[in-house]
Amino acid sequence: MANRIFVSVQEGVKEPEWLDKVQDFLLLAANQLGFDNEEVSVLFCNDEYIKELNSSYRNIDAPTDVLSFENDEEYEDEEGKWKCVGDIAISLDTLPVNAEYFNEDTNAELKRLLVHGLLHLNGMDHGEEHIEKGVAPVCEMLVLQENILEKLKDEIIIK
Repeated sequence: MANRIFVSVQEGVKEPEWLDKVQDFLLLAANQLGFDNEEVSVLFCNDEYIKELNSSYRNIDAPTDVLSFENDEEYEDEEGKWKCVGDIAISLDTLPVNAEYFNEDTNAELKRLLVHGLLHLNGMDHGEEHIEKGVAPVCEMLVLQENILEKLKDEIIIK
C-alpha cells in the first residue's frame, strides 16, 4: 500500500528533533487502517494556533491536543491516483501536559494523538467519550485506537 504523509511545523515554532520519525510511524498506522494511495498532512503547532483553529472550526475557545480536518479530494499524478484524506494539527504545548496526565512518556502520547487524528480522518468519531486514566474505552473508535497502539507499541518516535 502506498501512502503519502507530509509533516510540517508552524512557522516560528522550534522543530522537534524527532520530527523526521513521524512520517514512518504514520505510514505504519495508516497501513493498519487499510489506507491505500491516501495522503495525510500533519502540522505541529503551539497552543495559541490550535486554539484559533478550535475556535474557528468547533466554536470552542480553548486549546486542544489534536484536531483533524477531513478533505476527501482526489488528484492524479505520475505515480497514480491519490485521495487527500485530510489534515491533522497537534499542539506541541499540550503534548507533554497530556503525557503527564496519562502517566505516559511523550512517545506514547504522541503516538496516541497521531492515531487519534488518523481515525477521525477515517470518518470515525467518539462522541462524548474520551480516553481517561484507568478507564477502558467502549466506543468503536477508541477501542480501535488502543488496539492499533498496542500493535505499534514498540515503535519509537521520541527517545
